[in-house]
Amino acid sequence: TQQPRTAEQLANVYRGGYVLKDCAGTPDVILIATGSEVGITVEAADKLSAAGTKVRVVSMPSTDAFDKQDAAYRESVLPAAVTARVAVEAGIADYWYKYVGLN
Repeated sequence: TQQPRTAEQLANVYRGGYVLKDCAGTPDVILIATGSEVGITVEAADKLSAAGTKVRVVSMPSTDAFDKQDAAYRESVLPAAVTARVAVEAGIADYWYKYVGLN
């Protein structure tokens, strides 16, 4: 299912990764997804949020493009202080190590 996106989110697609769904304040966990997994990740975030967990969902269509962004942008999407992260990927998982398993 196509996820609704704001004009800002659409503009940030070319940056390789962007915040698709956010919470108030600092997230307890960041869920990172790509492609067809984005929809189920948003559903999981909704369930976690309903249970009281602050969740951010990051859509990451291109890790290569995301890694080329400046440090400030990368930090705004994946703050270093939030080490609880889960990557949702149905295919290849080799490159997600850069973003998850920080603690």
